Amino acid sequence: MGIFTRFRDIVTSNINAMLDRAEDPEKMVRLMIQEMEDTLIEVKSGCAGFMAEQKKAEKTLAEVEAEAAAWEDRARLALEKDREDLARAALAEKQQLIRRAETLRQQVEEYRTLVANTQSDIAQLEAKLADAREKQRLIIQRRAAAVNRLNAQNRIRQFDTSEAFMKFEAYENGIDRLEAQAGLVNSLRPKDPSLRERFEELEHADTIERELEELRRKVRPS
Repeated sequence: MGIFTRFRDIVTSNINAMLDRAEDPEKMVRLMIQEMEDTLIEVKSGCAGFMAEQKKAEKTLAEVEAEAAAWEDRARLALEKDREDLARAALAEKQQLIRRAETLRQQVEEYRTLVANTQSDIAQLEAKLADAREKQRLIIQRRAAAVNRLNAQNRIRQFDTSEAFMKFEAYENGIDRLEAQAGLVNSLRPKDPSLRERFEELEHADTIERELEELRRKVRPS
């Protein structure tokens, strides 16, 4: 036995409640949709059958009404020819056809009612089916999102952050050592005096010589 046993079970069902109780909502909604689609095919097939019977009854009714009108014309002709016996017989045929036409009219109305009700059922079932498909889409999206979150969490757990930071810190320390070594080498390397420094040295030497000469004159006056 399927999830739904009758059309009314489908259109009156509470899909949310059924999915909340289900152990596997994704499987449950998939089965729901399958049964709804099967039921929809059956209901549409039934509606098509009713419509065909309605058209058939309408066609037969038109033919019977035309035949009844023809027998009335024959009765009139018989009276014009003073043949009341034939006129009476013709009217009797007409009455039979009228009774049959009345039965056919009732059948036509019944089929019209069946078609209208079935079309309403189809609309309700299609709405319910659309609701189930939307629920399926949301369930699939939620499942995909949950799987993505789980995968991300697993990747985070697999990545040892402390080890990564230790490696990064060791890498920084290595860079610091290289920079320190480069600075030490630069500090020990002899530097050539710049042009400005050489001129300043010459100027300083001249100043010393002048001061020395003045000191000689003071110490050794001529």
